[in-house]
Amino acid sequence: MSLTAIRRRSLAAGRGLRRSLATHAQAYDKDCSSITPPYTQLIEKLEHVRELLNNRPLTLAEKILYSHLNDPEKSLAGGGKIRGESYLQLTPERVAMQDASAQMALLQFMSAGLSRCAVPTSIHCDHLIQAVEGADSDLQRSIVSNKEVFDFLESAARKYGIEFWRPGSGIIHQIVLENYAAPGMLMLGTDSHTPNAGGLGMLAIGVGGADAVDAMTGTPWELKAPQVVGVHLTGQLSGWATPKDLILHLAGKLTVRGGTGRILEYFGPGVFSQSCTGLATVANMGAEVGATTSTFPYTPNMRAYLAATGRAPVARAADEAATKGFLSADEKAEYDEVIEINLSELEPTINGPFTPDLATPLSKFGSFVKEQGWKDELSAGLIGSCTNSSYEDMTRVAEIAEQAKAAGLSTKVPFLCTPGSEQIRATMERDGVTSSLQDVGAVVLANACGPCIGQWKREDMKGEENAILTSFNRNFKSRNDGNRLTMNFLASPTIVTAMAFSGKLSFNPMVDTLTLPSGEPFRFSPPTGQELPSQGFTPGNISFYPRPTPEPQPDTDVIIKEDSQRLELLQPFPSHFGEGTTNKRGLELPPLKVLMRVRGKCTTDHISAAGPWLKYKGHLTNISENLLITAVNDEGGDVNVAFDHDHDASQPESDTIPAIAKRLKSRGQPWTLVVDDNYGEGSAREHAALQPRFYGCAMIVARSFARIHETNLKKQGVLPLWFTDKADYARIGSGDVVETVGLTDLIQGKQNAAVSLKVTKRSGEVFEIPTKHTMSVDQLNWFRAGSALNFIRSQMS
Repeated sequence: MSLTAIRRRSLAAGRGLRRSLATHAQAYDKDCSSITPPYTQLIEKLEHVRELLNNRPLTLAEKILYSHLNDPEKSLAGGGKIRGESYLQLTPERVAMQDASAQMALLQFMSAGLSRCAVPTSIHCDHLIQAVEGADSDLQRSIVSNKEVFDFLESAARKYGIEFWRPGSGIIHQIVLENYAAPGMLMLGTDSHTPNAGGLGMLAIGVGGADAVDAMTGTPWELKAPQVVGVHLTGQLSGWATPKDLILHLAGKLTVRGGTGRILEYFGPGVFSQSCTGLATVANMGAEVGATTSTFPYTPNMRAYLAATGRAPVARAADEAATKGFLSADEKAEYDEVIEINLSELEPTINGPFTPDLATPLSKFGSFVKEQGWKDELSAGLIGSCTNSSYEDMTRVAEIAEQAKAAGLSTKVPFLCTPGSEQIRATMERDGVTSSLQDVGAVVLANACGPCIGQWKREDMKGEENAILTSFNRNFKSRNDGNRLTMNFLASPTIVTAMAFSGKLSFNPMVDTLTLPSGEPFRFSPPTGQELPSQGFTPGNISFYPRPTPEPQPDTDVIIKEDSQRLELLQPFPSHFGEGTTNKRGLELPPLKVLMRVRGKCTTDHISAAGPWLKYKGHLTNISENLLITAVNDEGGDVNVAFDHDHDASQPESDTIPAIAKRLKSRGQPWTLVVDDNYGEGSAREHAALQPRFYGCAMIVARSFARIHETNLKKQGVLPLWFTDKADYARIGSGDVVETVGLTDLIQGKQNAAVSLKVTKRSGEVFEIPTKHTMSVDQLNWFRAGSALNFIRSQMS
């Protein structure tokens, strides 16, 4: 049955499909005991917090954070300025891990020696499925090629009572939104786009695996209290504009660093006109501006989505909590900044290339392409991914496809579609959405991340400059197809789909026409989508799904082959100050060699590339071979080149970055990096911290750090320091020796202790430069122990 027929039948039945719970088939209510936040306890704790804070009005983000404090008196002592200043000890309610990051997280959890997870935890197999031909063959091929990893993950899940979502079940963030997310919840996920779940009015925060282990072991999780930015939405989206255009527009305003150390909290009448999945798209891409997470007040559309996905009991509990003021900001709550956006004035936006914050309104994009001298050619269009793969997204693009088919058009470039979950895929197929897309040339891929994260075996355009349009969230160089010359422009699924019928970057479907085979002009009409399926969701292949809340099976053997090249047990990192080290300077770091000075943008993709390297996520030795291989050395401007000024006659002076790092490790020479602004932006890839630590890195000095990566470095025992004067970045070069001054005072807790660096140049010149740090008392304990996990083990013993 076509989408148009579905819509006509539903409209004939009564009220329209949009925002009307009554017209949606009721789903069978699931057992929601493990996913319903303990609202009574949270509200009681919040009342206690209010007393400590002299009953000042609170933002929604503050309410959720403070109601999850492990010890309110400890975290809020003094009642003074908290946001941006205090470290909060929090108790998350849930952890979700994707298959690539789960490997290292589980290896770390296993070394803690516990028999079960302290909070409900899930594993989602979505990152290791490569897009080649289409859904079925790609899925089967990936299951065979990654069997060793999937067997490890499934056996560990069985042993520790973790819900295991099999390959084919879907993308972690869509599954969390469909099954686990709940208003007012606090959860952690080992992926930077975990904030997607904020579309259901909660705080979902992306972290590294070591942070997830905190929650899994019942250790309070530490977060520096973020500032809260209020985004006030008025008006209503219309025409071609979608929620994706809201966040693309906002990314242009805030830039990739504008949300660092901040939560984006949306409020105002414009919030209530958005679907729940539309809000999830906005929350998902908050990661691209560096935001800790994003959230929204509880809305009727969230209630409808919960009911449609079998969680009516959660909706009823949330309704009651909302009446007590828990799921929205207090009147007169103060924000650290307020951004005003009138949705009625938004037009579609296209962001890129190579950075998600270069925003261009669609009406000006054709001129932008011409000004840059790029070919006016589109080489591929890709829709779906965790950002835009909801039923609403897919029905909206299906309507464009139906318009095109009726006019006799088909796509002019490869057009790939990634459903977000098995539930979405099955519902699309049942309702004729899939056939509408395939009829105009679309290839439907497996329910997995695929091209969005580099799992795309693309045979064309190798080494050629070309442009793709995607509805993804991230567009760094080489990310999608391994070709650093591929320009990925981010847009809404509707714009990507419409432009796929033109094949030109300059095509503006709002005003431009296409020429039909008859020679007549054709213009698309703005499409509308269905927020929820009128016949309800269908689960599809339930063999992909886990048994809810499984009990641990402690007799299960976790499967790791002795000679595995995919998995290896972790060895604890030694303390920089402990017994057996060569350090004779007390609690100062030993003299460190500067490996290199990194120039410009250096994301976690640069530090630890994905794509073909994903297969080594559970094998630290093997994956460390990709350390910084796409980073630019500021001394010479070359990619993946470092210098060894102490090499012997048998070795060349320059080599790859990992090769020089291994030389320093073999000599027992600890080292440091000097890096640029926003170092480590992008994915919550803790391997980007594990790998330098594995090779002997003890400290990284930056003009500035991205939040998740800085925390990951701290967790693994690498000291992150910030230049007080950013110009000092250029004063330190490879082969220089750097020593800390004042670190002993800092570790010993002396008030106002500051750390400076004594630099001895290769020329013999010596000088000292000041630095700043963000280390808390607990983080200094991790550093002294050699890693956070070392410290956790010492406390448990």
